[in-house]
Amino acid sequence: MRPFEIRPLSKDDRDWVAGFLEERWGSPEIVTRGSVHRADELPGFAAMADDRPVGLVTYRIEGGECEIVSLNSLVEGGGVGTALVDAVKTLAVYVPCKRVWLVTTNDNVSAVRFFQKRGFRLAAVYRDALDESRKLKPDIPLIGLDGIPLRDEIELEMLL
Repeated sequence: MRPFEIRPLSKDDRDWVAGFLEERWGSPEIVTRGSVHRADELPGFAAMADDRPVGLVTYRIEGGECEIVSLNSLVEGGGVGTALVDAVKTLAVYVPCKRVWLVTTNDNVSAVRFFQKRGFRLAAVYRDALDESRKLKPDIPLIGLDGIPLRDEIELEMLL
């Protein structure tokens, strides 16, 4: 892959961020742990190559903790996702936060693998959490990646 740069999101990025999230998540609204987040309105970082986005991470900081709300890379295996996560971790240390955490779903085995390889640990499994999430975002599908029923949330964390 060609070199890319990581930069903070600006107000000028909001339109493409909303479109990016709509395309990849079905909506800029993302539900984690019973809360709806408008990821297109959150702070984040973009990975840019040739002035085009090749990755995006959004996060929120609350109570000394930093939650990664969304992470997408358009280039698998090129270091984009790792660079975006590293940018959030660096910021979280600076703030300072006591941990960086995220939630993924039980079908997203590749995300569980990706984050564990980067030092995150399994923190909790919330059984049947997606039943509650669907009350907030009804368009969450019943079946996820690889035909796996979407049921549970998996929380991963990195203590700082």
